[in-house]
Amino acid sequence: MSGYEINFDGLVGPTHHYAGLSFGNEASTKNKKNMSNPKLAALQGLEKMKILADLGMKQAVFAPHERPHVATLRQLGFYGKDEDVIAQAMKASPDLLSSLSSASSMWTANSCTVTPSADSADGKVHFTPANLNNKFHRAIEHPTTARILKAMFHDEQYFSHHNALPSVALFGDEGAANHNRLGGAYDQPSLNVFVYGQQFIGQPLGPKKYPARQSLEASQAIARLHGLNDLNTVFIQQNPDVIDQGVFHNDVIAVSNQQVLFCHEQAFVQAAHAFAEIEAKMAVLGAGFHPIIVPKSRVSVHDAVSTYMFNSQILTRADGKMTLVVPEESRQHTGVWNYLNEIIDSVQIIDQIQVFDLKESMQNGGGPACLRLRVAVNEDELEAINQHVFMNEAVFEILTDWVETHYRDRLSPLDLADPQLLQANRTALDELTQILKLGSVYDFQRI
Repeated sequence: MSGYEINFDGLVGPTHHYAGLSFGNEASTKNKKNMSNPKLAALQGLEKMKILADLGMKQAVFAPHERPHVATLRQLGFYGKDEDVIAQAMKASPDLLSSLSSASSMWTANSCTVTPSADSADGKVHFTPANLNNKFHRAIEHPTTARILKAMFHDEQYFSHHNALPSVALFGDEGAANHNRLGGAYDQPSLNVFVYGQQFIGQPLGPKKYPARQSLEASQAIARLHGLNDLNTVFIQQNPDVIDQGVFHNDVIAVSNQQVLFCHEQAFVQAAHAFAEIEAKMAVLGAGFHPIIVPKSRVSVHDAVSTYMFNSQILTRADGKMTLVVPEESRQHTGVWNYLNEIIDSVQIIDQIQVFDLKESMQNGGGPACLRLRVAVNEDELEAINQHVFMNEAVFEILTDWVETHYRDRLSPLDLADPQLLQANRTALDELTQILKLGSVYDFQRI
């Protein structure tokens, strides 16, 4: 069998707006209350998916969530017709309505953690939705995420789905944004590297300014649920000092693909010890380890965060070489761009850079890596996935028309109380579930 890595990119939802909801994510807070363009954001994301699919990558679409989330507003004491609920929430707490209108599910790197069948004890692909308990606007996502995942990976012969971990800080889980898989072919046993921000039992070392969103205890629980063992797991602590500089997830300071780990030298606590463990365990698996470590003398943590050079994708092409996918912001920074091109010249396995304009997502704090969930599968598992979610020319045209029809090109926080927005969004999402053959995954479809 041949192995494949599929990138499931989040389709930006129609309530994409700049609310500054994510404390610790400096791009998010810096652009608070700016006017957003949901239509442009969605089209930028679709263009990225289409180009990567055209390059021969396995590319699929991850549906957005229903927003505003009226069910949660009702849970918080607002009542009446749906339109009345939203109007009451805007009057009582505009910030609360903004939180429950967030389009943050677009960043599917946080949707769940995935373990391929080659690594799990039972030979199935495992999914655990992230509880995202550190941020209220994201903590409500996992029930819908679970339904969407099951609609895409529905065959119980190949796929196993778990409930989210308990929604407390001890088991704070932010999904694949803090998980790396290192190895050879995608359908062969590989090493699962879990990166955590803080250990809550027995070791208080953590950041001082911003929260550590991923706990060691959560990463260990995921490993147990997914049937991993000591031979194919490594747990590394993220450097608390870089968390306090805006590195809220590991994927803001490191990215991996097969045998390559591209990271900043200040990314981890006791990095040398961790790298030695990775190299030793990968050798047992029959794979080499090739870290590309960027020195702080060349790129500061501040510049890495502002350009999202590590919030990138490393994709293996059909010829075996790799392409580095970065946002336009990385090209606009002379020092970062020069260094990336030096990598292309010196590291033979990565020989191409692909740049995307993702400004709408970037201004809300998410780059290329935030927008995608990686799922490694074999040939049989690939065929068992809902085929309607895969990107191709026809799907691109249909979804482009769908966005052009249903999305606004300007959205402010005040617009979230517009009752026409709620109905328009539901009409759009109902149509989307028919396009992608997802069934009734949204609350309004299940009443």
